[in-house]
Amino acid sequence: MHARIQLRHLEAFHAVMVSGSITAAANLLHVTQPAISATIKHFEQRLGFPLFRREGGRLTPTPEARALLPEVQDIFGRVAGLERFSQDLAEGLQGTLAIGASSPIANAWLAQAVAEFARTRPQARISLQSMDSNLIPERLINEQIDIGVSFSPGEHAAIQSLPLRYAELSCIFPQDHPLARLDAVSIDDLVPYPIITYLPQALLRQHLNAFLKRPLNIRFEVATSMTGIVLAFHGAGVALVESGLLAALPVHNLTSRPLIPEIQVRSHVLWSSLRPQTALSRSFVQHLTAS
Repeated sequence: MHARIQLRHLEAFHAVMVSGSITAAANLLHVTQPAISATIKHFEQRLGFPLFRREGGRLTPTPEARALLPEVQDIFGRVAGLERFSQDLAEGLQGTLAIGASSPIANAWLAQAVAEFARTRPQARISLQSMDSNLIPERLINEQIDIGVSFSPGEHAAIQSLPLRYAELSCIFPQDHPLARLDAVSIDDLVPYPIITYLPQALLRQHLNAFLKRPLNIRFEVATSMTGIVLAFHGAGVALVESGLLAALPVHNLTSRPLIPEIQVRSHVLWSSLRPQTALSRSFVQHLTAS
């Protein structure tokens, strides 16, 4: 081969092979007949062998041309696939999306939102990671995740956010617990019982501190709502945790009651302004804010 093959050579060759003539190929590609003829001739020079012969006024492919056709068709099939893939990327239907979320959010309503989003995008690859809220801005800035969902909007100039739904800190215990007779639970109601709640450094513990205006018997401190719920299931005490997980995935024999006064915490979707969002990422943010 004397020189590199160009895409225009393949286009002209493929058009002549599928249409059967120079005239039909020119119409197919919206160019002139001389342009097709010149491109085919140039292609033959680069290949070093003829592709067509004129026999009785008809254009007949050589054996070499017939052997070359499947390879060229494969290339155009891949180009067509690339065009479809590119269109899907532009429309947010394909690509990869890495989501990092606070544990109570990731394991509750967000998992359902991701499943619903992915159902209409079967070619997209999505990762959902549970992590501490404090890590989410750093992971966004370092491009380790594309989207964050947290109970904090992120105190960093490079982080943008939108508010989402409210979560509720509740009282969780077995269904046969004495507190089950109440419609809502006050701090005075909790005094006789061992308490399970978040570690002092946890973000949601800070929201609970306003409720904990008198000492309680805090026996267990946990990093995640799930751990607190499992401890309550095993009779370790009454859990004061975010109740979204219990609502999303009911646990046999456990129930919950709201606190008095009510404690609500708003979640936020976050992304970094240091890099452009992909169409898939933008679509997911729209999906969250619309739900």
